[in-house]
Amino acid sequence: MRKILITGGAGFIGSNLAAYWLKQGRLLRLYDNLSRLGSEKNLAWLKKQGNFELVRGGVEDWPQLKKAFKGIDAVVHLAGQVAVTTSLKYPRQDFEANALGSFNVLEAAREQKNPPLVVYASTNKVYGDLQGTKLTNGVNEDFKVDLYSPYGCSKGLGDLYTLDYARCFKLRTVVLRQSCIYGPRQFGNEDQGWVAHFAWSIIRGEPITIYGDGQQTRDLLYIDDLIKLYDQIVSQPGLAIGQVFNVGGGKSNKFSLLQMIDLLVKLIGQPASLKFKEARTGDQPVYCSNLTKVISRLGWQPTTSCQAGTKQLVNWIQNERKKS
Repeated sequence: MRKILITGGAGFIGSNLAAYWLKQGRLLRLYDNLSRLGSEKNLAWLKKQGNFELVRGGVEDWPQLKKAFKGIDAVVHLAGQVAVTTSLKYPRQDFEANALGSFNVLEAAREQKNPPLVVYASTNKVYGDLQGTKLTNGVNEDFKVDLYSPYGCSKGLGDLYTLDYARCFKLRTVVLRQSCIYGPRQFGNEDQGWVAHFAWSIIRGEPITIYGDGQQTRDLLYIDDLIKLYDQIVSQPGLAIGQVFNVGGGKSNKFSLLQMIDLLVKLIGQPASLKFKEARTGDQPVYCSNLTKVISRLGWQPTTSCQAGTKQLVNWIQNERKKS
């Protein structure tokens, strides 16, 4: 049976993906430095889902990372620094975690006698801030890559290197430029994971700071739909190899910040306390994924509405609150 390595395996996406594969009886090795808020909780939860191997370390740690690649058939590279705001405060750490870390993943894969498939979790931030850009049909893969903010640059470098390693070294690689992902096991904060952050804040009765006017829109993708795409690519990578795909909820799951707050208030049954501040550097006013390529080439598309997915997120948070 094939063994899969998940970098960032104790994170939000990683823990959900690991749980899904553990149920299938897959052999898993998780690589994580457990620095992210909630990663220890996710790890404890995962241990109840099945048996897996854990290697503790960061992707910038080359000697440790190389050890984790032994006997691996596929790698889902999720580890990294995840916030634009953090990258502006600590650009060196951001570069090391994202750009250098992704380079290390590719090199570790290339050094193997039988190089594994590498699936890289990229971001919509590689398209820049999109100020003044008309998005009638959403953003497709032909949009210009415009690396704006240290985070956009570091993730973009990993993105482009991953594609280039397929061209130059014939490595089997796939890039997913992900929009906003949300769902259970997401311990969001003000800088990243905003849907979960809003939900946690409303449930706790804490104020929410809106940067800008709150009309910024994003297409939202529920975690279970994303997990199915990763599973499909790892199981049948053929048509995906060497390709980049924009991945999100698409037009039917596009919400503004204020619209999402309204939905959460209805689901939770509590009011939201809002504060408004100036918009932040690199924040896209509008983003919506054009899913034409991933639908036509891989036959994948989202099936969970924002209303249904957000309800699942709220239910999970409320259950977590009861435990504490």
